Amino acid sequence: MAQRIGQYTLRFDCPPCIHGYASVVGKKEATGPLSGTFDIVNEDSHFGQKSWELAESKMQQLAIETAVHKAGKKVEEMQFILAGDLLNQCVGSSLASVQSGVPYLGLYGACSTMAEGLAVGACLVDGGCAERLAAAASSHFCSAERQYRFPLAYGGQRPPTAQWTATASGAVMLGKEQSHLQITHAILGQMVDMGVKDANNMGAAMAPAAYQTLSALFQDTGHVPGDFDRIITGDLADVGGGLLVDLFLKDGVDITPVYSDCGSMLYGDDQDVHAGGSGCGCSAAVLCGKLLNDMQAGQLKRLVFAGTGALMSPTSIQQGQAIAGICHAVIIERKD
Repeated sequence: MAQRIGQYTLRFDCPPCIHGYASVVGKKEATGPLSGTFDIVNEDSHFGQKSWELAESKMQQLAIETAVHKAGKKVEEMQFILAGDLLNQCVGSSLASVQSGVPYLGLYGACSTMAEGLAVGACLVDGGCAERLAAAASSHFCSAERQYRFPLAYGGQRPPTAQWTATASGAVMLGKEQSHLQITHAILGQMVDMGVKDANNMGAAMAPAAYQTLSALFQDTGHVPGDFDRIITGDLADVGGGLLVDLFLKDGVDITPVYSDCGSMLYGDDQDVHAGGSGCGCSAAVLCGKLLNDMQAGQLKRLVFAGTGALMSPTSIQQGQAIAGICHAVIIERKD
């Protein structure tokens, strides 16, 4: 049973285990620095569907099916599917799971959704509510642009602080049975509103939330950054990642030796994504590709995966509301 340590952090005495994971990406993501780390690459952004939204649903469905299959199970054997995306009412995720016959929990945490799903899923498994479940997240550049900004044909200019919504999805199967990869801790963050209103600078809106959650994690557990092989956020990208480093430096803490951000990892400098990647699928695909591959190979032993989200909607932005940030985190460890 999970034990609360400190004010925010949960420690799992019998850690839920990762049995399978998978990532699905589009052409642009597959040609970046993490090329070769993804399970499925589709050069057709429509994924054979009639709309961008249905393409995103298909992408997430493929990620879930592949992750579960790699664990030697079938989707119908899952007792829950926890999933989310950027679309209104999480319609991308609901359509991805509508034919599964599995109880579905839709989650909205913006770019923090994958970390939120892992944290909530770990609590369900640890609490005896499920023997096995799938957690997934997705985003699609074209569906996100249509909802949050302008139609693609408009050709609007993007400022340097803007991030590129990844066409990507990731999924993890969690269960009680023992395996090498375990979720040992989880922390569900609180919303932090610093008054940022610029929807083209989400990194600035999310960085304070990442600082709050990671600071609480260090304080609750007694760990310091050097106790981890990697501390990964997603998706602060270049602007938000730099702000997070500065916030910790003010405390006399240097996280740079172990710190990276999924939004900065997914794309190369030559891919014209400005500040980096974003979207629920960005951190999901990086985690379920490069990061978990490295853990499975024994190259990483202890990882903090901290998902960061900008909690906004098209309506709230049009009404001039500030963008609140959120950050959820899990500690994933390899146990030999």
